[in-house]
Amino acid sequence: MTVIHGNQFMELTFLEKHILDTVDFYAEHTEDEINGGYFNTYLDDAAVPDAEIRSLVGTARLIYIYSSAAILTGSNKYRDLAKRGLNYLEEIHRDKEYGGYYWKVKGHRVEDNRKMAYGHAFALLAAASAYKAEIVEAKPMIEYIYEILGEHFWREEDGLYVDEITADWSLTSSYRGQNANMHLCEAMMAAFEATGDGKYDERARTIAHSVMFKLLPQSGTEMLWEHYDENWKIDWDYEKGNTKNEFRPYGFVVGHSIEWSKLLQLLDRHQPEEWLFPRAEALFRHATNKGVDRKYGGIVYAVSPDNKSVIDNDKLYWVQTEALGAAALFAARTDSAEYKEFYISLFDYCFTHFVDHEHGGWYEQLDRRNALYSNLKSPSPKADYHPVTNAMTAMLAFGGAAMKSKLKM
Repeated sequence: MTVIHGNQFMELTFLEKHILDTVDFYAEHTEDEINGGYFNTYLDDAAVPDAEIRSLVGTARLIYIYSSAAILTGSNKYRDLAKRGLNYLEEIHRDKEYGGYYWKVKGHRVEDNRKMAYGHAFALLAAASAYKAEIVEAKPMIEYIYEILGEHFWREEDGLYVDEITADWSLTSSYRGQNANMHLCEAMMAAFEATGDGKYDERARTIAHSVMFKLLPQSGTEMLWEHYDENWKIDWDYEKGNTKNEFRPYGFVVGHSIEWSKLLQLLDRHQPEEWLFPRAEALFRHATNKGVDRKYGGIVYAVSPDNKSVIDNDKLYWVQTEALGAAALFAARTDSAEYKEFYISLFDYCFTHFVDHEHGGWYEQLDRRNALYSNLKSPSPKADYHPVTNAMTAMLAFGGAAMKSKLKM
């Protein structure tokens, strides 16, 4: 394993190399010549256990990481890979009868035809990132997805998006969740960065304001509950005990409070508002106080509804990387030794336990003592978007104005 010392984790050359090493795990094994698009699922050694399954999230996240690599390098290798995914998104995932995008396909067949806000958030992020990478055909996709979201998912009276609708848009689920809205806030920011159109920034701010001032106060703490009924009141019993529901997990999910602390900082970089940075710090400090494992390292997954005990002490890759992105922004803004030490210590932990130095990419999940559960490195939706986007965020934080211009963030 390559030995990295201290401040090297903050160096732009290290971060760029780490991003490209991570992306290349996928890029070297991704293209499906039979079905088109990308393979979505990988074992540790990049073997593909399911050659046909395609989730909307997985396809979109792969477009995102290839677009990010193209932005960093200017290479047509990555730009062409991103275009390949965009074509599959439009030809196979897109519902040509009713509009929007199917949640899951298998080869060229629709496996799950639901329309999910979470999936459309990543489709928007993919299109925006591709446009940043100078793929011009992605621009109309940004507007199309925004319009679909506005027509079917957006609820003006709530300032939030609903989660799930049937394929023909006839029936909306009563479930409401913060997770899809969090990623829609992120995607709207990316669309604003890509196009300069202020409507995307305005929508991102509306979502953030609704989550922080309508949802967060209901929890009685500085952590955000995941699940709500159709009137946006907390549902404490939804998926009770099931912390491993990938998109709708039970409990106070530590990583989501941390992820919001990052998004609020990014909104504040676009256009400062008095409340954004203090709220970001409060979320981050409470979540890390509850979630940092001081014995085995890393950050645990979920805390009980009474906010007193850990109910899932597994270490998930995305939680660690979101903390890296948030801590990098805090460190750069405040020049605080505490935030720098947190960032360096956590990156050292991740580099030791999560990064596969033999094959590339990040392991998905470890137990509390940092042992792997299986050799499934990347299930269908994973695609290492979280490590890539947060290393990009760290480059933005530590690179100043020139890096902001290069990354178009």
